[in-house]
Amino acid sequence: MFKILKKLSGKEWRYIGISLIFIVSQVWLDLKLPDYMSKVTKLIQTKGTTVSQIFDEGKWMVLCALGSLVAAVIVGYFAAKVAAGMSRTLRHEVYHQVSEYSMAEINKFSTASLITRSTNDITQVQMFVAMGLQLIIKAPITAVWAILKIADKSWEWTTALGVAVLFILVVISIVVTFAMPKFKIIQKLTDKLNSVTRENLTGIRVVRAYNAENYQTEKFEQANDEITSTNLYIQRIMAFMMPMMSMVSSGLSVSVYLIGAHIIKAAAVGTPANSPRINLFSDMVVFTSYGMQVVMSFMMLTMIFIMFPRANVSAGRINEVIETASSIKNGTKDGSAATEVGTVEFKNVSFQYNDATEHVIENVSFKAEKGQTVAFIGSTGSGKSTLINLIPRYYDVTKGQVLVDGIDVKEYTETALHDKMGFIPQKPVMFNGTIRSNLAFGTNAHGVLTDEEMMTAVRIAQAEDFVTTKEKGLDSEISQGGLNLSGGQKQRLAIARAIARQPEILVFDDSFSALDYKTDRVLRDTLKKETADTTKLIVAQRIGTIIDADQIIVLDQGKVVGHGTHKELLADNAVYQEIAYSQLSKEELA
Repeated sequence: MFKILKKLSGKEWRYIGISLIFIVSQVWLDLKLPDYMSKVTKLIQTKGTTVSQIFDEGKWMVLCALGSLVAAVIVGYFAAKVAAGMSRTLRHEVYHQVSEYSMAEINKFSTASLITRSTNDITQVQMFVAMGLQLIIKAPITAVWAILKIADKSWEWTTALGVAVLFILVVISIVVTFAMPKFKIIQKLTDKLNSVTRENLTGIRVVRAYNAENYQTEKFEQANDEITSTNLYIQRIMAFMMPMMSMVSSGLSVSVYLIGAHIIKAAAVGTPANSPRINLFSDMVVFTSYGMQVVMSFMMLTMIFIMFPRANVSAGRINEVIETASSIKNGTKDGSAATEVGTVEFKNVSFQYNDATEHVIENVSFKAEKGQTVAFIGSTGSGKSTLINLIPRYYDVTKGQVLVDGIDVKEYTETALHDKMGFIPQKPVMFNGTIRSNLAFGTNAHGVLTDEEMMTAVRIAQAEDFVTTKEKGLDSEISQGGLNLSGGQKQRLAIARAIARQPEILVFDDSFSALDYKTDRVLRDTLKKETADTTKLIVAQRIGTIIDADQIIVLDQGKVVGHGTHKELLADNAVYQEIAYSQLSKEELA
């Protein structure tokens, strides 16, 4: 939590300073009330007191109460500004830190957990700061100040107050001891609940197609019951606090009056005048008021103890995200000194995931020259997609080097590296907006895209037919995830988006799988003609997609088992022959 507080800006610390001044003012006014109450009590008990005299003292009580109210409102205003400003800073830092993460860090935290940390956890911290700024400062000041003002009134009353405070501290300690472990669990359960909900919403079509609503409901109910039972456990413990506080408050009042009655009775014996009894009675009223202030201070601290464990856990989870650096370190080169253009070279590249014991890619070497088409084919799980994910540095190689334009990708700034390529992922991603906003997504190295450049990319990607038939054309709406588009339409728009960047290198991660054979063929022919100087790296499952490639690399269990043209591999490579003959006849392959 203290690390989180360090992120407060200078302006927010000034707000805290102003709040402190008004908190002290509020406490002073609250503690002045019993003094005026004592004077009013004495006046009421004194013979010959007029109503105007009582009103003269009473008006100060009213002014103190109003002043305390105004101070509380001002403190609340500045506390809200501090809490809102800090949460804005945290959201900014978490979002930008996550944006810098490599896939390794994304997989480590999980998407559901990162969403929870960016929303629920930050809300918990914001609530604690908003409440805590008022209570953490006010409660100790009030308690200490009140105790100092009544310490010399009577040792009996002071003892009663000390017992009450000790009892409160014991209750708080017991509650925190039992509740703290559960607070650590509840945020993880929130992650789990979000994960199940997100999975169900994302896969709603599959769930309905397989009549798996009951199965998903059971998964959700299990996660929901876990978080509910944990919350109930915590709330039951916390519910124990308020009756205890009420009991202490009532018990202290009774004790003060019983002790006061005994003291007044003892002081009255053998005393002809009424003045000692008047002073003792007024002291009892004052002590009761101050004692309630002390108890209320500890009740306020109790609220903080209730909120602090969960907020502290949330703060730790937020700090974990902010302090976890990306395993991908940004280089310094912008590529301007490169001696080659549009080349991609792998030199004895091996790669394994952090939690894996074996290499996914092992000793892969090849070089794609400018304008060449290099294809990768192999059985499912052979490492094709993993291999091309090393080019834009979604992961860093374990051994060897990946060179783009003759420079190790680790030496590039991420911006410079990504400006050199257009990447079409295996699962095309469309963003909420329009066709135009999706085509112009990100920064174009050649400046802002014109409508003509967009339509050229759309034409090359064979998406012109459905874009032009839409009523609004490029301004047609696309829903989140492209749910209002077919699989083939999303793939073609994803390809158009990459082409529109006019990159040196195009990377296709099985990006033709949703296209029919005719569209696939026309698209490849158009690409070959329109992007002749662009290097193309293609992962594919269909032999027809890569049959004209300049180089075909055959992968099996992460190793290169064949490298050559279609004719060369078909002549002497058993793995390639098996894939080829499983899809096409010998006549078609010839």
